[in-house]
Amino acid sequence: MNDALLAEQIAYYRERAPEYSQTTIDGLPADALAVAQRELPAALDRFRPGGDVLELACGPGTWTGQLLRHASSVTALDASPEMLALAASAVGDDENARFELADIFDWTPPQRFDVVFFGFWLSHVPPERFEEFWALVAACLVPGGRVFFVDDGYRTADELVWGERAATIRRRLSDRRAFRIVKVPHEPAALEGRLAELGWNVAVTSVAGTFYWGEGGRAAGL
Repeated sequence: MNDALLAEQIAYYRERAPEYSQTTIDGLPADALAVAQRELPAALDRFRPGGDVLELACGPGTWTGQLLRHASSVTALDASPEMLALAASAVGDDENARFELADIFDWTPPQRFDVVFFGFWLSHVPPERFEEFWALVAACLVPGGRVFFVDDGYRTADELVWGERAATIRRRLSDRRAFRIVKVPHEPAALEGRLAELGWNVAVTSVAGTFYWGEGGRAAGL
């Protein structure tokens, strides 16, 4: 069931790619979104993701260009060829960017990176694969490497067809076709604690009560 759910999630984002820039999630407070659009990029700039950067689940390239302002190189992965095409178009002919079609849960890093970044991806990782995902992130980093992520925990009432406690929601395209996807509403403090249990020293900061960012790396000695 988990593999089928993840396949359906990929299908959703493949189908959503043509309308991604024209659609938003219903009911997301405009004031919270405005704060996030200001504070999240500013936090990433302060982090300064230099060196060789790996971007997981790059989507339409929302963050790729900003990463390239700091990085020597950016390797951007996504499971949707349609999203990768959007990301490549957004970046243009930047020779420091490389795009790779890959399912994150069935991918082996060809090298280690100075920074691993993922934007609005962690909430789409199934709870039962949380530890596996963070083991992959660790395997992608050089010793002393760093991680940065941004995300949100917003889910609409219409999406919660399996209840508030379920990690699976229903999300619709503009033509009203429905797909199951994963959307885990992580609480920043609890997420920070869970990562500490897995050997990470990551500070998670809440933004506007809906969004958050995390930055840090492996705990000392790991």
